[in-house]
Amino acid sequence: MKFTDYLLYLLSGTFFGFVLMKSEVVSWFRIQEMFRFDAFHMYGIIGTAILVGMISIQLIKKFNTTDRKGNPVVIAPKDSSQTKRYILGGTVFGLGWALLGACPGPMFALLGSGLTIMIVPILAATLGTYFYGVMQQKLPH
Repeated sequence: MKFTDYLLYLLSGTFFGFVLMKSEVVSWFRIQEMFRFDAFHMYGIIGTAILVGMISIQLIKKFNTTDRKGNPVVIAPKDSSQTKRYILGGTVFGLGWALLGACPGPMFALLGSGLTIMIVPILAATLGTYFYGVMQQKLPH
């Protein structure tokens, strides 16, 4: 990869973090509001993201979009036999999100905003990802 690629990723990530901070998606209070069903704010943002994702996928398929290197963007169909796995994974993800008050993207935005305690969950998530990689072949999939 070229230096310009890394710079593009850095700028994209910085912009994403800025959007997360300004939209209050990383706010522990907003996340708790959502899980307590006290406010529509987070549901509106998540719903908008789903809508944008659905439209984007349809446009990618319709116009046979390619990546920056000219390779076709291929979106593999989901296997319906994996439904239990998706439900379990989503539940674990949601529980972690509710307990921590942040999911993976916002953890980095919160660290960047000066909340240094986020180093702990970032290290824990990194260790968990590493552990999964080591154990992947031994786990049922």
